[in-house]
Amino acid sequence: MIGPGKAELLEGIDRCGSIAAAGREMGMSYKRAWELVGTLNAMFRDPLVESTRGGRRGGGAILTPAGREVLSIYRTFEAKAAEAGAPCIDNLQSRLRAVTDRS
Repeated sequence: MIGPGKAELLEGIDRCGSIAAAGREMGMSYKRAWELVGTLNAMFRDPLVESTRGGRRGGGAILTPAGREVLSIYRTFEAKAAEAGAPCIDNLQSRLRAVTDRS
């Protein structure tokens, strides 16, 4: 439903005030950014992003209250997952072979 890329896009929209500009920051095409916003807005009960059409002053986009809430919940989930998984990651890393420079 939402992952790192969609969360980054939402943060970019919030920062830039534009879906296109947020996509550009991520190296994402205009079309792909709009598709992701459409998917997010269709998936959740309330839209996460509201956009206005271009015109003399150009268009824009903002996160809705639902968008801010979903983004906050996702970032909290990420932080908790990273904290809970840290001992397992440490354990796995301790089992890696030493990497030597072979250049």
